[in-house]
Amino acid sequence: MNARFAIGKVAGALITLGFVLVFNFFLFRVVQTDPVATLFRGRNIPQERLDQLRAEFGLDKPLGGQFVDYLQQTAQLNLGLSYQSRQPVWNEIKSKIPATVALVGTSAVLSAVIGTALGVAAAWRRGTKTDYSITTSTMLFYSMPDFWLGMLLLVGGAIITGIFPVGGIIDAGSSRAGIGRLLDQAHHIALPALTLTLAYLGEYAIVARSSLLETMKEDYLVVARAKGLRDIKVRNRHALPNALLPVVTLSAINFGFVLSGAIAVETVFSWSGLGKATSDAIRGPDLPMLQGLFLLFSAAVILFNLIADLVYGRLDPRVRT
Repeated sequence: MNARFAIGKVAGALITLGFVLVFNFFLFRVVQTDPVATLFRGRNIPQERLDQLRAEFGLDKPLGGQFVDYLQQTAQLNLGLSYQSRQPVWNEIKSKIPATVALVGTSAVLSAVIGTALGVAAAWRRGTKTDYSITTSTMLFYSMPDFWLGMLLLVGGAIITGIFPVGGIIDAGSSRAGIGRLLDQAHHIALPALTLTLAYLGEYAIVARSSLLETMKEDYLVVARAKGLRDIKVRNRHALPNALLPVVTLSAINFGFVLSGAIAVETVFSWSGLGKATSDAIRGPDLPMLQGLFLLFSAAVILFNLIADLVYGRLDPRVRT
């Protein structure tokens, strides 16, 4: 890979991350000027205790001093203390990452594989009932708000039929271990993973369909057919490898966005991951927790955009020039 291309992409990602750091600090302080007073609103707490809490959280310092402390602490992976739990924010976030990665990873793989297969099938049968039905159904799910789709699946799959649990990661009070625990978790993850999978199917289907149709117009495929190659071989050996380049990029980018976009779905299904933690922090409001989560989500999007750029540059040398 061209070293200048890679260095340029990495430098761009670092500059974006630096902007996010600055924006992350000032955003919440503009929106919430006194989070301690808001957090304890309606409670009969002496002013001395409120001042003590502001000092504990470093809110008694001038804005410039708070910003310097914020940069130093972030560099040390110290995101402060949660206003609600009084625990280090990074420890709180770290404990919830596996649940979100399991949910997002499962749905991202399923939506990419199934959506791409549907898009290829629709492109190969362009203008037929198969094409119309695939395009219409996937875009229907894509147009639905994910929290609304989640509530529909929750009502149908858990409340009415009782096939799936209403929420949570495992059954309350369960003492199962090993395979039994994994099966219990798989039972609980089914509905939220299905929600995110259906919500992102349309994106992959449309991109795969459009890319394959565009690739099929290339001259080298016309020559391949003229040589007598069967259509199935032309598609699988020559068209698909090039048509799937945008899908590879979309997969990398989407993982970062889905990681931050699972807030509503995790809240609907009481899935104790980063999304539900964000919802709880907003209700607090828990300023350090919100800052830490926003920074993590932004860094994930930046990282996977960088991976997508580097992978695409590797697969298609034309973008490096």
